[in-house]
Amino acid sequence: MRIAIVTETFLPKIDGIVTMVTKTVETLRAAGDEVMIFAPSGGPEELFGAKVVSLPSIPFPAYPELRVAAPRASMRKHLEAFQPDVFHLFEPSLLGIGGIYYGKVLHVPIVISYHTNLPAYLHYYGMGFLQGPTWKMMRARHLRADLNLCTSTQMMEELRSHDIDRLALWERAVDARQFHPSKCSAEMRKTLSAGEPEKPLLLYVGRLSAEKDIGTLREVLRAMPEARLAIVGDGPMRHELEKYFRGTPTYFAGYMRGEPLAQAYASADVFVMPSKTETLGLVLMEAMASGCPVVACRAGGIPDAVEDGVTGYLFEPEDKLGLIETVRRALGNEAERAVVCARARADVERHSWQGSTEQLRQYYEQAIEHPRPKAEKDGGQKKRSLKRRLIIGSLRKLLP
Repeated sequence: MRIAIVTETFLPKIDGIVTMVTKTVETLRAAGDEVMIFAPSGGPEELFGAKVVSLPSIPFPAYPELRVAAPRASMRKHLEAFQPDVFHLFEPSLLGIGGIYYGKVLHVPIVISYHTNLPAYLHYYGMGFLQGPTWKMMRARHLRADLNLCTSTQMMEELRSHDIDRLALWERAVDARQFHPSKCSAEMRKTLSAGEPEKPLLLYVGRLSAEKDIGTLREVLRAMPEARLAIVGDGPMRHELEKYFRGTPTYFAGYMRGEPLAQAYASADVFVMPSKTETLGLVLMEAMASGCPVVACRAGGIPDAVEDGVTGYLFEPEDKLGLIETVRRALGNEAERAVVCARARADVERHSWQGSTEQLRQYYEQAIEHPRPKAEKDGGQKKRSLKRRLIIGSLRKLLP
């Protein structure tokens, strides 16, 4: 199969979407599929033998690591030479518009995967009033897809509640060989605990941004002064968070990947995820595979991956003391924690990238064999507003 992928975020940035793109491409290529990737400039020229078409981009002012690229007419030349069987758009926003446009122009089936709960993020940036227009914009894009993939049942329900159809569940996955309890390292634990490895060690891994609710972890440290916290990752709020956690036993490790990241997970006592906006939480799966018990919020896609008291520990989003009490619960009973970790490890071992990507290939075939009717994709051309017709006309001039 020949698959054209469009992603708004790409290497060298590190986040859940980039991990999903890279692992998916790696597994598709290992199975013999041909892949072409369209991404913002700044990354590699190829990935596991797949050509990367870099589009000119600029850093997003509020988040310089995130590069913003617009669709270009040059995309058509590459696509006509590649002749894809299907388009896969990872969370389309700006560059993804080019994928939607060329999917229609070149008659290539479109699969869109939903990874970021953007409407929920808006409240954290004082822009909650834009939630309605954002859903309207997202719905318009998703209704042009032949298939819409979500990584959790909760996100499927969220999209369905906004009249988005043709939904399917893309099963979660993790590399259980890379992330393993055997990666526990005394040296890494000493580093993450700032030289106090005998103390309870809490770990957060992920983007340092407002919607992750990382600041709530300071309350845990206040309630549990014996605990130590390691924060792995980077993002637009790092400087602010370093100031906020000043005077607390918190270690900011910056980005980690590969073996050091696997060691970090396996060397901590509890993995904490306070975010209420996760569509999946890939880092949860990595912690579970590493034998690190997970404490997370019962919100978004997290309950799909974590069963309270069985494969991890969940607290209610409305419970102000829930995070503290749940961390205490996870640390307080060593025998129970060992059982939870064993169950979590057994659960994630069933979710390989090979299985997840084989399911994805079946979804590609479904989109090819059962495309959305043209009238539905067009959304009723006769009913288009003047503004919409002008936008589409401009695209046709820019992207022939």
